[in-house]
Amino acid sequence: MAATVGGIVALGKFDALHIGHRELAIQASRVGAPFLLSFVGMAEVLGWEPRAPIVAKCDRKRVLSSWAPLCGNMTPLEFPIEFSSVRHLTPRQFVEKLYKELGVRGVVAGENYRFGYKAAGDSSELVRLCEEFGMGAYIIKPVMDNNQDSRNTASSNSKERGQVSSTRVRHALSIGDMKYVSELLGRQHRLILTAQYQEAFTSSKHKVSAPKSCLLNLPPKDGLYENCSLLIDDENPVSCRVVIDTTHIHLEFDEVGPYKHLTSQGPWQLGVEFGV
Repeated sequence: MAATVGGIVALGKFDALHIGHRELAIQASRVGAPFLLSFVGMAEVLGWEPRAPIVAKCDRKRVLSSWAPLCGNMTPLEFPIEFSSVRHLTPRQFVEKLYKELGVRGVVAGENYRFGYKAAGDSSELVRLCEEFGMGAYIIKPVMDNNQDSRNTASSNSKERGQVSSTRVRHALSIGDMKYVSELLGRQHRLILTAQYQEAFTSSKHKVSAPKSCLLNLPPKDGLYENCSLLIDDENPVSCRVVIDTTHIHLEFDEVGPYKHLTSQGPWQLGVEFGV
């Protein structure tokens, strides 16, 4: 039996887990147990160029847990589906799958949501099909970007212009505007670095360096970033500056750095949060 039975599924592409995605989860939680339906292998099937995720896979549960206070103290859960298994489904077949195979009680989607093979279905058809199968359908207005007028990040799709999107987050990271990134995400951007062996990290009293190959998600553009924090665990953030160059990320500390925590056996995993 699928974990989603009796739940409310939010529909969308949840790369960034931004404030628009959070609003979908909040609306789902008002009706039942909230789930995010995510597609696995979409880039491979469609032949897209590989690109780093905005949120590291290992960090997604932490982000979703942070939404719980806004979701009736329920942490939204991700339910993955292989994209290859739904790619050629018609809108009707897709909704039928949600009903018969996943047993969901309802869906939440944005008013610009498209679904089915070649995006044939829209939100109005989603409502009609859900009614046919006895499911609830809750369509919400997109969360708008309040700063869109000063930043050239509009989507080429006129229907999406002005709304918060993963594309906007990627653009803001590409220009190093971390205040804007934080506004779109509803939290500070966190980079995750990992390595199997200590040698990957170069440590001294006031600095830790690592090659970019250690990054599990998308960094901002090369440059200097003040007011950052290193998290070896979530309990003890250490203030630092971050310098990103073409090959490495460097964490600089005013006081003696956390190198002493990097002397035990790996694998190593560090979090770096960017202040504003």
